[in-house]
This record gives sequence, structure tokens and C-alpha cells, in this order.
Amino acid sequence: MTNDFLPADYDVPMSGGNYTKLKLGTNRLRILASPVLGWEWWTETKDNTGAVKRTPNRHHMADNRADYDGEEPKHFWAMPIWNYDTKHIELWEITQKGLMKTLRTLAQDVDWGSPTGYDIVVAKEGESLETKYALTPKPKTELADDVLEAYNASTVNLEALFTGEDPFAPVDEPKSPKQQLSAKAAKEAEDIEVGLNALDA
Repeated sequence: MTNDFLPADYDVPMSGGNYTKLKLGTNRLRILASPVLGWEWWTETKDNTGAVKRTPNRHHMADNRADYDGEEPKHFWAMPIWNYDTKHIELWEITQKGLMKTLRTLAQDVDWGSPTGYDIVVAKEGESLETKYALTPKPKTELADDVLEAYNASTVNLEALFTGEDPFAPVDEPKSPKQQLSAKAAKEAEDIEVGLNALDA
């Protein structure tokens, strides 16, 4: 007997957000642009009520790390992605060296090349300190028209991460279909070996 209570292809929609939160299991993503590379640490302050507020601080790779105040800085990558589960343009921040090294290996491989040219699947298992990640590339495909349209209509500004502003705040000028690094990020890219070397530290 056919069960017609719900459509056969129905799935409960996932709530989207501006920042990628990997769920347990598999997560299919498409990286849309080169990442910005930097150092991140958190500082704590108290408001008038005594409540503690944690604030992120981020510097470019080429900046001096000596002026941090708080916990030891972590190396991070941040990039815009398309999340196939949430069907949203999101900002994905990576601090896991294993994921960085896998993406670097793919990017340097003559057969794979830039991870913007294919989807990736990130498998997540475990929780807290026991969390493990594995990244697998999918066959190369062109970026779907609806994803490209959504990306071109978005206002992701990675440089805002370094100024404490909202990376998704509206901007005066629309970005080009193929997003390029800003002048400051381009300068950082000249010293990108610093970031790559940090993976091996």
C-alpha cells in the first residue's frame, strides 16, 4: 500500500545561517573563492552587568602576532561556500590543520587544481575534543547557474573579518562574477608561503 502522507522526495529543510556549521555525518560544500589566511584569538570583557563577552580578534598572516592579548592565536582560513544542505551562501572558517592540509594538497595537485572547480564532502564524526573530520573531493563540475546567481547577489566581504565588521553587510558596489581578493588580501597572497608553512609547524 502506498504511503502518500508526505511526498516521496520530501526532506525536512535545514535552517540556514551566514556561518557554516558542519553537522554530524556528511556535508557537501562548494568553495566559491580563495580563502583569506590569518591568525585568530579571543579576548574576554565584562559589561556593566558583569556578563562576560568573548570577542574574536583576527590579523592577516603578514601582521605581527606579538600584540595579541588572550589565548594563543590559531591559524585560520575563511572562504565563501555554497552549502548544499542549507542551500545558502555561507562563510566557512577552518582552524583544523587536517582539513587545511587536504585542501592544500588538492590545490597543488595537477589533476585536481583549485577546490573552486569541484564539490567537496566533509565528513564529521564525534563531538568536542573527540571530533574528527575527513574531506573528499567529488568529480569536477561547472558551478550550477543558481549557485553562481546566488553568489553574485551576495555581499560577502572577507576583509571585514579583520576589522570587526559584518562580512555580510551590504556594500556599495556589487562584486564581479569571479570574486577577486581585495588589495590587502592580494598583498597577503604574495606571502602565502607563510601560511602554508604554518601548517607544518
